[in-house]
Amino acid sequence: MRKVIGGLFMSVDGVVQAPGGPDEDRSGGFAYGGWAAGYSDQTTDAFIAEHIEGAEYDLLLGRRTYDIFADYWPRHLVNPIGERFDRITKYVVTSRPDTLGWRRSQPLVGNPVRTAAALRNSEGPDLLIQGSSQLYPALFGAGLIDRLFLTVMPIILGAGKRVLTGDAASATGLRLVDHRVSDTGVVMSVYDRSGPVRTGDFTN
Repeated sequence: MRKVIGGLFMSVDGVVQAPGGPDEDRSGGFAYGGWAAGYSDQTTDAFIAEHIEGAEYDLLLGRRTYDIFADYWPRHLVNPIGERFDRITKYVVTSRPDTLGWRRSQPLVGNPVRTAAALRNSEGPDLLIQGSSQLYPALFGAGLIDRLFLTVMPIILGAGKRVLTGDAASATGLRLVDHRVSDTGVVMSVYDRSGPVRTGDFTN
């Protein structure tokens, strides 16, 4: 069975919308696209390289993120991430399977939970989700995300798409397996699922 790894750039108040550029996702009138760009440094780059560039995986993407990636990364193959994304398999949750033009792209048509669960239970590399905010709620609710790679920027945005709030979060315990803090205040954490939420009180 493959692991499903959720990779998220996030503000302190949980916003994940459009971290990479002003025009990445303006839906809902979002005006702060590109909010993550100013916090990257050697520490964040090294941590991402260690846990993402250095691992074997395929991509699992929603259609909006796929279109953004397909427009950008094939034109930036000198970047190690671009070279990696171009050569690995991209599994795309989409209702338009005939319009995937990026090489090694495979459509997932139908119920996202059922198709992702079948893919997770197949043979192959682990599956990395990047962006794809509309894909997370269904997969969280079904318990299909095994690991979270969170890169939290020291910023509060106040509005925008969130994926770790409300019913989508699906109560579960987590175990911290790695973390780092950059000089720019970015907190990078890797969590694995660790079972049910443990409850109690502070009287003992």
